[in-house]
Amino acid sequence: MKKKLYLANPYGFSKQTQKLLNEFINIFNDLDLEVYEPFERTKHIIKKERDWAYSLARSNFRDLKKCDCIFAIVNGTPPDEGVMIELGIAIALKKEIFLFRDDFRNCADSKQYPLNLMLFLGLPKDNWEKYYFESLQDIKSNKKGLVEWAKK
Repeated sequence: MKKKLYLANPYGFSKQTQKLLNEFINIFNDLDLEVYEPFERTKHIIKKERDWAYSLARSNFRDLKKCDCIFAIVNGTPPDEGVMIELGIAIALKKEIFLFRDDFRNCADSKQYPLNLMLFLGLPKDNWEKYYFESLQDIKSNKKGLVEWAKK
């Protein structure tokens, strides 16, 4: 049975980033992961329902619960607040967490840790860097935790 990956991202808000989003999805498909991409999975809700915001949030929550891990794109200063909430839920659910940031802007008060320190609650204390990616090539690399995790 394929492992399920929830792809938390802000890329669905822009037509320009759809190509990049597809690159992520293709990498995960190559790793034989089932990708839950929230914008794609909930687009029918916005078009049909009057109270769509609650339905959309509940749908994303149910998907997070079904998934084995979350891969969160955390670009921005600060990163997208929806992605941060999804990460908080994933931490509370004790999901495996992977973070991606290729944004060169400083987003932390620490030079040692590149993001809000609370996010590190969801990463292993030792070797957390294996769960943090700064390029698409990093994701594909056997040196990082996602490839190892996908093969377990």
